[in-house]
Order: sequence, then C-alpha cells, then structure tokens
Amino acid sequence: MTDAEWFDAAFAGAPLMAILRGMGVERTIRLAETAWDLGIDSVEVPLQTAQDEDALRALVARAQARGKSVGAGTIITPAQVAVAAGAGAAYLVSPGIDPEVVRAAQDAGIPILPGVATPSEVQLAVSLGLTWLKAFPATWLGAGWFRHIRGPFPQVRFVATGGLDAANVEEFLDAGVRVAAVGSALEDAAQLERLAAVLRARASR
Repeated sequence: MTDAEWFDAAFAGAPLMAILRGMGVERTIRLAETAWDLGIDSVEVPLQTAQDEDALRALVARAQARGKSVGAGTIITPAQVAVAAGAGAAYLVSPGIDPEVVRAAQDAGIPILPGVATPSEVQLAVSLGLTWLKAFPATWLGAGWFRHIRGPFPQVRFVATGGLDAANVEEFLDAGVRVAAVGSALEDAAQLERLAAVLRARASR
C-alpha cells in the first residue's frame, strides 16, 4: 500500500484529526477517547519529550483495542523515525519537509505527512512521491492559500494544522482542505458540539 492509499483510507471516515501536544499520558488518553467517541479516527501525539513517548506508547495500546490509528508528530530527524516506529506509531507528521526524514520514513515503511507552506515545498514533496501533505501553520496561511495552491497541484491533498478550532474548521474544509486538525477544542464542551455538527454535516454530503 502506498502512502497515498494509506492516508486515503485513514482519513476516509472523517475530515478532522486530533493533535494532542505535551498533555501527559492520562490527559492524552482522555482526549483521544473524546476524539474517537466524537467520530475523529486519527490522533497525533507530537514527540518532543520522554513523556510524549510514554503517552504515544500508552495511546497506541488503547487505540489497538478500538481499531484506531495513532500518529507521531514533530518528527524532524531520521532518528525520531525509529523512535516513533518503536513506539507503534502508524504514521508520522513533520512541521516542515526534510528529504532525509521523508526517506527514513519511506525506508521504514511508515506513511509520513511532511509540513509545507510554499509552492516550492509542495513541489519538493511531490518530487519525493508524496501527495498527502500537512499545511502549517494553517491560520497564518489562510483559507485562500488552499484555493490558489490547488491550481498547480490538483493531485495534492492537504491536512491543515495550526490554530484551528470549531469556529474556523469549516472555512478551511470549504476551501478544499481534506482534513482539519484540532487540539484543545476537545476540552471545550461548546466546541465539541460544533465539531460534532461539522462531522454530521460532512458525512451527509
């Protein structure tokens, strides 16, 4: 299965994903359960500390029982690819694009979403055989960026991350983003209701 095929399947069920950064084991599991119960299938745990690795391992074990996928984020070195793989990550996410990190992930057989913010970075990713990319920081880029970038790169599918919540995810989804990532919104009851409404509306299309 190619990276594109894997992400096509992973994100087929919902246009949202959760990013749980620096939350510790218990809080990570609690918010991941909230996301899964809401209908968000994919959860990312950024790897920046030893505690993050503990949270990733614990969440991977919990996810297996529910048939969910857990990714490892903030992968910026080839060495982290091995750490994430050892912890059981199903996919990797980077804030930027580094061909060495992409090749390390490809050699390990783990799908990767490198981060991009310019046409040159998108073109580089495409040259590396990638068609699913992370656009970061999304709110800085703006929803209009995605409408423009689809012109020269119609085959690329974007996951938008950075500053998104229930108030603006639909703006980005309407602009052509395939998946929008949220985080702290999962702890806000009012936002949970709005996110649930977004999922229901998108599922009916």
